[in-house]
Amino acid sequence: MTQHPGKPAGLVDPRELDLFEFARSGRQAAGTVRVSQLPRMLNEVPKEAPDRDTAFTWQAEGAMQPELQDDGTEGPQPYLRLAIHGPAWLECQRCLSPYEQAFNVDATYRIVKTEEEAEEFPLDEDEVDVIVGSRQFDLVDLIEEELLLSLPLVPKHDVCPEVHESLSSGASGQEGEDAAKVEGEDAAKGEAGEGEEPKRPNPFAVLEGLKSGGSGGKKH
Repeated sequence: MTQHPGKPAGLVDPRELDLFEFARSGRQAAGTVRVSQLPRMLNEVPKEAPDRDTAFTWQAEGAMQPELQDDGTEGPQPYLRLAIHGPAWLECQRCLSPYEQAFNVDATYRIVKTEEEAEEFPLDEDEVDVIVGSRQFDLVDLIEEELLLSLPLVPKHDVCPEVHESLSSGASGQEGEDAAKVEGEDAAKGEAGEGEEPKRPNPFAVLEGLKSGGSGGKKH
């Protein structure tokens, strides 16, 4: 994106944005959107979360960028840059309790006019996505889409306050018994040599139990 300061967008309805004019004029806009305005995102928030209606701040900037055309000449093409910041409560898949997840999105889009043009757009630019613009573009819908794409594959605390009893009850049970059985058999056979420490239960058995027991990770 160009580094020009851009022109203020004035009063902009983010649900009915003339995206082509927005880019052509190099305008900027900013605002706040709450989770309650994003129904698909709200579905990801557990009912027992301390705050189900957190807010995201967003900033959008339009620009025209020179681009090589089929005839070999350069022509200005519309681009959009969108930044989104804010938290939302998700359900930890290890302890099954709510935790606050921070979202930080910074995306750049090449604006095209039709779905056919979007499908034909070359995919050799990893940092730029393609969107179909309109005179009444729903920016809030794009914000929700980006947040959903930014959801962690497995939502979880960095460090869980405690492991849910439904997950921990069997985590050390069978695996712990198996490890103890192996240790007992090795001791009985005298396989452990002098100076060798006897085998001990896997200290990561609880984690392995969580992986194999399955916490029903959400699919998107």
